[in-house]
Amino acid sequence: MTQTRRAFLATFGAALALPAFAQSDFPAAANPGFDRWVAKFRLRAASQGIAARTLDAAFSQAGFLPGVIDKENNQYEFSLSLEDYLAITASDERIAAGKAALRRQAQLLSQIEKAYGVEAHVIAAVWGIESFYGTKRGTVPVISALATLSYASSRAAFFEGQLIAALRILQHGDVTPDRMTGGWAGAMGHTQFIPTTYLAYAVDFRGDGRRDIWGDDPTDALASAANYLARAGWSYGQPWGVEVLLPPGFNRALAGNLRRRSTGDWAKLGVRTATGNRLVDHGTASVILPAAATGPAFLVFHNYSVIAAYNASQKYVIGLGHLADRIHGGPPELCMNLGDGN
Repeated sequence: MTQTRRAFLATFGAALALPAFAQSDFPAAANPGFDRWVAKFRLRAASQGIAARTLDAAFSQAGFLPGVIDKENNQYEFSLSLEDYLAITASDERIAAGKAALRRQAQLLSQIEKAYGVEAHVIAAVWGIESFYGTKRGTVPVISALATLSYASSRAAFFEGQLIAALRILQHGDVTPDRMTGGWAGAMGHTQFIPTTYLAYAVDFRGDGRRDIWGDDPTDALASAANYLARAGWSYGQPWGVEVLLPPGFNRALAGNLRRRSTGDWAKLGVRTATGNRLVDHGTASVILPAAATGPAFLVFHNYSVIAAYNASQKYVIGLGHLADRIHGGPPELCMNLGDGN
């Protein structure tokens, strides 16, 4: 890959999987239709147990954000290759920052690892992809964003469900409306949880009575990510996957995440690691081909599917897994069959 291309991807990568907009990018605007919608919504929210004082506090500063609707209607679809995606998610900058974060938060991450059985470097990688280690948590007011989307989005029902969940968070006292900020679509904090995910998985790791994923202290956010992966079935000590070489004439109909075989069976079929070594047995596995016939192959294990429960994108899972490996001191080589080697 050329230096020019690396520079472009490094710049573009700042917006990948991160809240890339500030509150000032989404000024509120007068909208009588929105105001009428809020009045009716308050009745629906009250019928679901949201107290009047919670609604008053939440909507006292909330408003219609036309920029949020513009963003939803005009999202650019970047068709990044796996090579380009990995160049962003596992860039030199993100790896270096991840190693520094791993050192800086060593004691905390060790405690979380012991509590939930999810390795520290994996949690650090989630943190790195979701908010660049807490440096890009988003500053858009979540109540305003979700109310705007509930009023005007084509997915209004989904966003209204998220808005109700956000109000439950406020009602519980975990955060105040002014501190409940995030991305334009309501993803919040260090780990970019949407409100329903927060309600299901967020934890109060220090026992102070609040589950705070928004503040500068990442404790609750990182523990919450570990709790999410643990409850999805994380297997401690098992890799997400390894890059492999397929033998000549390999039957590609055998590939696919649902076509699982023992590691030994894959070895008998001639599958080897990308460096040509024998496979290490980490349980049943699948061969996946992210770039079809032109790209690399991976042997993926149970933990691949666990990461996919966090984000189902195949590139996301491979990117997070590779970033975790690199933070943990793994080698830089990945996707040996991709790129021009420059």
